[in-house]
Amino acid sequence: MALHVSGWSKKIDNEGYLIEPGDWNEALAKKFASEEELVLSDDHWNVIKYMRNYYDEHLTAPDSRFVVKYLTDELNYGKDAKKQLFKLFPYGYVKQACKIAGMKRPRSWSTG
Repeated sequence: MALHVSGWSKKIDNEGYLIEPGDWNEALAKKFASEEELVLSDDHWNVIKYMRNYYDEHLTAPDSRFVVKYLTDELNYGKDAKKQLFKLFPYGYVKQACKIAGMKRPRSWSTG
């Protein structure tokens, strides 16, 4: 399958996740967010950029606990960090955050 955005085409799996995370760009993130009926705020972008940086360093998507720790430590959400993650991505970390950030669909690990 392929997704066509702004004159380019990217391969996606049958659930709509990128096959190759290196194909990700911000226009694609906006397209995925639109499909999820999300308007990306600064906090969304901060999480997405954290996830992309983590992927660049580890070649895998960060588990949600790392994102919660980022929200706690770097964005100062404290004990409300996990709640904030699900406020930002109400249909789930894997379903929305991973998809919008251009990660492959995680097979099986904690989703929060």
